[in-house]
Amino acid sequence: MMIRVLACLMLLAALPLYAAADAFPLTVQSCGRAVTFDHPPQRAVSHDINLTGMLLALGLRQNMVGYTGITGWKTLDPALREALNGLPELAERYPSVENLLDANADFFFAGWSYGMRVGGPVTPQTLQPFGIPVYELSESCSRIMAQREASLDDLYRDLHNLGQIFAVPDRAEALIKQLKQRVAQVTARLSQVQQRPRVFVYDSGEDRPATSGKLGMPQALIATAAGKNVMDDVEASWTQVNWESVVERNPQVIVIVDYGSTSWQHKRDFLLQNAALSSVEAIRQKRFVVLPYVAVTPSVNNAEAIETLAAALHPELFNGKKQ
Repeated sequence: MMIRVLACLMLLAALPLYAAADAFPLTVQSCGRAVTFDHPPQRAVSHDINLTGMLLALGLRQNMVGYTGITGWKTLDPALREALNGLPELAERYPSVENLLDANADFFFAGWSYGMRVGGPVTPQTLQPFGIPVYELSESCSRIMAQREASLDDLYRDLHNLGQIFAVPDRAEALIKQLKQRVAQVTARLSQVQQRPRVFVYDSGEDRPATSGKLGMPQALIATAAGKNVMDDVEASWTQVNWESVVERNPQVIVIVDYGSTSWQHKRDFLLQNAALSSVEAIRQKRFVVLPYVAVTPSVNNAEAIETLAAALHPELFNGKKQ
């Protein structure tokens, strides 16, 4: 999956690096805040694998001094590991203000529950006195303010804004266009779909499952792939629910989020062996779709996630191949 991202990076790197000088000072909106930049960041830090992938896909490796929050939870695939070779991980999990100051960072790309938490040590407010501006992942804004249903427009907005911030607007627009074209090819095939399979996203948890409600990116991915998120009435992004609510909504397909030390096979086996779920159609039919964490969170991998989901939910429309 990241191989495609890196190929895109090479293509975009050939495009002009800097926007017109009169583009700065530049002000962008981030979770309702106005953030002003006098010049493109030169010592940026990103948090988490999906946000880091966005900067790499925009060809901004040379503008970065480090990243945080990956190896403490996630596993780097070979392509991403190679792309990050020589770039230090400043913190395996949550960064501290000191981590960013020690790296002399001049920009932090993070989100709420993606490296920052309300009342935590690292927020836009705590970094402001040190002159470190923060751009927040749009999907994560639901943690601190009222938000509408998650949309792919959140991803496109972030890529557009990053293109402006780093003065690579042509790269950003080319990447957005490429992603939109891939999504459009899928939705064209799905245009006549009448029945939308019910889908449950299983992230983790045994006593209570962690899943995504209407404010998380899986909502947009499932809807675009002509499915129905069974938790689309839950006003939350990533959250916990009860197994009883899963049984009541009887999903026909379960998406397993693959990351960390617990394998997707272990998660699948737990679901199959959970007696409380024995009546669920997806369990009886053993209909699972495995997607990596980076694909179900806002990222340049979202288009590929939609392609995979659509083929699994509607195999008759995709060369008759069942997933």
